[in-house]
Amino acid sequence: MLRLGTFRVARSTSLLRAIRRQSTTPTRTSSLAPVPGLDLSQTKHRRAVFYVPCSEERKIQKSFHSAADCIMYDLEDGVSLNRKGLARSLVISALGAGPQARELGVRINSIGSGLEKDDLTVILQSARLDVIMIPKVETPGDIHYVSRLVDELAPESSVRIIAGIETARGIVNIRDIAQADKRVDSLLFAAEDYCADTGITRTKGRQELYFARSVVATTAHAYKLQAIDMVTMDFRDMDVLREESREGAEMGFTGKQVIHPAQVDVVQECFAPSREMVAKAWRIVDGYQKHYKLGKGAFDLDGKAIDMPVVKWAYRVLHRAELAGIDGTKIAK
Repeated sequence: MLRLGTFRVARSTSLLRAIRRQSTTPTRTSSLAPVPGLDLSQTKHRRAVFYVPCSEERKIQKSFHSAADCIMYDLEDGVSLNRKGLARSLVISALGAGPQARELGVRINSIGSGLEKDDLTVILQSARLDVIMIPKVETPGDIHYVSRLVDELAPESSVRIIAGIETARGIVNIRDIAQADKRVDSLLFAAEDYCADTGITRTKGRQELYFARSVVATTAHAYKLQAIDMVTMDFRDMDVLREESREGAEMGFTGKQVIHPAQVDVVQECFAPSREMVAKAWRIVDGYQKHYKLGKGAFDLDGKAIDMPVVKWAYRVLHRAELAGIDGTKIAK
């Protein structure tokens, strides 16, 4: 048994299951303290969403060895117009040969491009398709179009949808987009298209993008969705990548888009809780369990007041650690 004060977790029970038990009111026989309003239903973690142009066989082959949480085969911006047909011919084999342990997705061409139906007709033939990324979503109708085709062509599919927010109109309609369909489980912000649409000049400081990024992250959390941050275009500068990734995580994004294999490890490290965060979260959970038995709603830890919002933060950190494959029990020791 792992002992954390009065909080015990059997080694045969996963950390994630133990944390989830806190989100419901315990029975009379339960010794675990409840955490009202805590939602730990998310079972997928997309720290790095790695785009792979589906017209380049060499890059497809390399993607099979990627550690990215989500490998996104690209039929849109990464493929020139005269190679769209080739990309579609390669995407089915790419999905079929993709790593079983990774989430596999396809970014289709935008709704209204005239290319989207052919994309969907091809990719929905694959049983390995986990998620569809719809770029430049501006209205709920864009989501409805894709969802109807899924129902028509692959009615048994459990495929999910990532909605790309890339224009001013998408920002304005984001609440309706987030609620458009039960298949939507993420909102994604694309900075380059947003700048092109609005006339914004992108700077190193990124202050011009703060509003739009905040809207995307906040709306995603309001509707229990994941929030995927923008691409770092300077893919050779790991310092800039780390800075942007940490900033995105601090803003509430759960992951980030990646365009080069060298970016994957940095992004996934930045969007996973650090050992220090996990250790602190365990101490908070332990303290909450002990003080709950004493009838105390708030308590002191290292000179700082710990109340329910902080406790929820701690449980969410441990949940994210589990999804990232971090063994929090070893850190807790």
